[in-house]
Amino acid sequence: MGEKVYIFDTTLRDGEQSPGVSLNTEEKLRIARQLERLNVDVIEAGFPVASPGDFEAVQAIARQVRGPVICGLARANYGDIDRAWEALQEARRPRLHLFIATSDIHLKHKLKKSREEVLQLTIDAVKYAKRYTSDVEFSAEDASRSDLNYLCQVVQAAVEAGATVINIPDTVGYAVPVEFGEFIAAIRRRVKNIDQVIMSVHCHNDLGLAVANSLAAVRAGADQVEAAVNGLGERAGNAALEEIVMALYTKRGFYNKETGIRYNELYRASRMVSSLSGMQVQHNKAVVGKNAFLHESGIHQDGVLKERTTYEIMKPELIGVPQENIVLGKHSGRHALRERLAELGYTVDDAELDKAFTRFKDIADRKKEVTDLDLEALVKNEIHISGDLYHLSYLHVFSGTNIVPTATVGLKRNGQKYEEAACGDGPVDAAYKAVDKALGGRHVDLVDYDLKAITGGKDALGEVMVRVRHQDKCFIGRGVSTDVIEASVKAYLNALNKVLQEFGEDAL
Repeated sequence: MGEKVYIFDTTLRDGEQSPGVSLNTEEKLRIARQLERLNVDVIEAGFPVASPGDFEAVQAIARQVRGPVICGLARANYGDIDRAWEALQEARRPRLHLFIATSDIHLKHKLKKSREEVLQLTIDAVKYAKRYTSDVEFSAEDASRSDLNYLCQVVQAAVEAGATVINIPDTVGYAVPVEFGEFIAAIRRRVKNIDQVIMSVHCHNDLGLAVANSLAAVRAGADQVEAAVNGLGERAGNAALEEIVMALYTKRGFYNKETGIRYNELYRASRMVSSLSGMQVQHNKAVVGKNAFLHESGIHQDGVLKERTTYEIMKPELIGVPQENIVLGKHSGRHALRERLAELGYTVDDAELDKAFTRFKDIADRKKEVTDLDLEALVKNEIHISGDLYHLSYLHVFSGTNIVPTATVGLKRNGQKYEEAACGDGPVDAAYKAVDKALGGRHVDLVDYDLKAITGGKDALGEVMVRVRHQDKCFIGRGVSTDVIEASVKAYLNALNKVLQEFGEDAL
């Protein structure tokens, strides 16, 4: 067995900073529970001082997710640290993660502080955080562009002040692998007692090198890698967790490292994060992309049929890619549905099963066969959408060539009906305008609309994702149906419900 590399997941903190991504507390909890099933070592749940919503999500995860270390981010000041601890204090294994910039660029233009001031702030912040918890991580923001001598001085001070984890970020994705590996090795040589703490790296992907830089750092002695599912994150994103984990597994003879990751949960984690964040995974994405295990070339197909290892270095079933599309039909019962959902990794209670079974029967009446992918979409987009104020009761659309598209919608809320009709540039536009009228007029902007087929065939389920903006905050809505207009309305209504939940009844 090789040495342990700790996997620190920042999907819920740095990943959520991706432009256009906005997760509510329930969605963050769902991802956190999946990360717990994935068996990551640390979940960075958020930046509690950033907003009330971030604080609430970190607090909820700290209370309910008991396996991994739960981490909250804070700047190197007492107010941030107090707020982070307030959110984290009920965690079984809490960690405070403090950061301050160390590059001259940041000191001069952002912090407007001297090196001596930042050094003292580092010492004071780490000592203050240690009053709350023994587990304190310190990050030197923009470390890869910092003067090495000064950086080592700051890191030494943080270690002596009591930091248990030292993180060296490539904040702007400026490093290249050989350079970054040498940088990490130099810090390990120069800082006394660095071997008594966990040394971590956090790499961004601005030059497409985040995973390569992280692996170079591991080779040079890094003990922890900070990453996000699907590489989610600011600008070009973070190092992709699934790529790092599978690189260490596939090349374990070279790295002689191991993680505690449950590999068969990787694909499900990727699908969940993609669905909830609204950030689609590109088809040729490494490890979890749609094409990652597909072969079109005749030569490749022939080789794979004879021996899979001729063109595949990983088994798709290892990361949890469904290999069998076992189908259910309209004659299948509740027990069969529950069993199949369990096999796919979804545990549902009786109330959720009833809801799922109703939607399953509705879909089965429209489709000859309901596949695993259909069931996953049903779970993601139907069972776990709870708390919506308004629900779609019915939808009528009149559209075609040389006529004005018209839609009539009926919405329900607590037994009361809201009905309106509207015309539009197309059936979806008409339906959206009818929903707006039913809700008394809208004040949101439709930022993004994405439609995709979940499976092949003319009766495929359509999955729609919309992103709307209200008061400079984006909300994602999802809907699924064999009727793409219905799926579109469900997605739009789901997003509007989130606006109402966030801003109150008078928001629309």
